[in-house]
Amino acid sequence: MLLNEIPWTIPLTVRLSNGLERTFTSVYEAVDFLENEWPLRRGERYERALRTCLRALNRMTPAAVAREAFIAACLEAGMPLVMVTPCHEPRGAEAKTAMSA
Repeated sequence: MLLNEIPWTIPLTVRLSNGLERTFTSVYEAVDFLENEWPLRRGERYERALRTCLRALNRMTPAAVAREAFIAACLEAGMPLVMVTPCHEPRGAEAKTAMSA
């Protein structure tokens, strides 16, 4: 992990314009993507996301605020979020596991 790595509490998965999905787990990954791979280097939300993420790397803005700004920029650029549903064991399986332990 990099020294300036600031992880997000909840990773964020985005569908790129080419159809592939990409998961971002930290402010640093978002900044790297915004600076080096972003499809549109313009837009109010893009500029706000870059500015906010850089401030978060400098510990001047909370990581959660940077994450929200990054989400807004993704939506502005036509890259929707991919909802990932967590896998949970059915209640019966939990009870059986507890009983067999």
